[in-house]
Amino acid sequence: MNQSIERDSTHGPQVFGHPRGLMTLFFTEAFERFTYYGMRAVLILFMTAAVMNDGLGLDDKTASAIYGLYISGTYLLSLLGGWIADRLIGQQRAVFWGGVLIMLGNGCLATGNTQLFFIGLIVIVLGVGLLKPNISAIVAQLYPEGGSRRDAGFSVFYMGINTGATLGSWLVPEAAKAWGWNAGFALPAIGMLIGLVQFQATKHYLGESGVVPLGKPASWLPVVGFVVLVVALLALALTGHLHLDPVIISKWLNWVLLAMATGYFAYLFGFAGLDVPERKRVIAIVALFIACAMFWAGFEQAGASFNLFADRHTDLNLFGWEMAAGTLQAVNPLFIILFAPAFAALWVNLGRRNLDPSAPAKFAAGLILMGIGFMVMYLAARYVVMGEKVMPTWLILTYLFHTFGELCLSPVGLSSMTKLAPARFVGQVMGLWFLATAVGNNLAGQFSGGIDSVEAMPGQFLYLFWWGVIAGAVLLVLTPFIKKMMSGVK
Repeated sequence: MNQSIERDSTHGPQVFGHPRGLMTLFFTEAFERFTYYGMRAVLILFMTAAVMNDGLGLDDKTASAIYGLYISGTYLLSLLGGWIADRLIGQQRAVFWGGVLIMLGNGCLATGNTQLFFIGLIVIVLGVGLLKPNISAIVAQLYPEGGSRRDAGFSVFYMGINTGATLGSWLVPEAAKAWGWNAGFALPAIGMLIGLVQFQATKHYLGESGVVPLGKPASWLPVVGFVVLVVALLALALTGHLHLDPVIISKWLNWVLLAMATGYFAYLFGFAGLDVPERKRVIAIVALFIACAMFWAGFEQAGASFNLFADRHTDLNLFGWEMAAGTLQAVNPLFIILFAPAFAALWVNLGRRNLDPSAPAKFAAGLILMGIGFMVMYLAARYVVMGEKVMPTWLILTYLFHTFGELCLSPVGLSSMTKLAPARFVGQVMGLWFLATAVGNNLAGQFSGGIDSVEAMPGQFLYLFWWGVIAGAVLLVLTPFIKKMMSGVK
């Protein structure tokens, strides 16, 4: 009999009805997200801060491009990180060494050295790429029987994500404000260190989950080649032998990512030996891919243009407390913790009445809600143009709409991709989801960089309003066609 049938998630130590290993992964991911979102909350503020204030003194366009490349890179490298775990070292080792790289990368940022800062960003990207996809894979392996217990386990796990994001986005900016940028970057490194110690001390509760590579063994040569290439380019750039313009790189990366996606979709549609229903589902995947990229291009203004707006144009005095600008980054994950159960209950109740919206309809709602958030920012920016500072309630209301949009689109996205993907291409289609997110994140940096003056701000926010609302409306109109292409998948 198959081992996954003989053994299920009820075996071994349990906590709140779940395998004890889930708590190991919960706290590891909570500290990793503490680190990631905490650093993200101060990243663009540090890059644009004047040199006399210990910042890098970069202009908004360059800093925004670097921000977009950084967050895009974390998703792109997830493809390589998943491959390394599957073929070479297993998920547990990938999580550990990914955490080590994240800790070291943040340590580089904390030194205050400009060259080490950029090295640190690249090291963090490599670390997140190793850790991010593989810790979720271990969660799934804790529940070999699948079903509702696995869904519940992921719900607990995602609570860890947002708890860590909330605390990191609150504490790291406040540390940077109180004790300087170095302290702000050191705190995420300390957070990841605590997460690593906890992981190593309790990983025995994971059993054999994620220990052995599940795929066909492969050579280290591609990984070594990639690392050598990155190190060589970085060395040439830091020694002045190669000039790298982040704005130009960001624009070229758009075309590279789109070419990758187009080529793979063409392969799936014409050369992968799919039957007619599977080809129809590929068309549906293309529609959701585009919607996903467009959503994150707007949503990720949170750490870019919205963060700069909070710093420069928002009255941050709250009942006598002068909050750090980056602290407002904690609003979104806090809203997710508060409203995710309500949205889950809403979909369940609608499903009982056969009224649960289809995946493309939920994606359309997510885009429209994202667009409405930018209308709030457009109205706030008009006051700023008149020389006024605005209350933080404008940003908080925008984050509320964007959180509602995220809850319509993000939880549905991964599930829809797994259902629509041909059975033998599920892993690769999941890679497409990461690729769509990378495209959106890179575009986010470019959109943020488009705000090159206070006067340009209302126009850019209004553009992003139409970007979300028109895209959502078009997707809503196309929903009946896309549902037909889904060939019975719900």
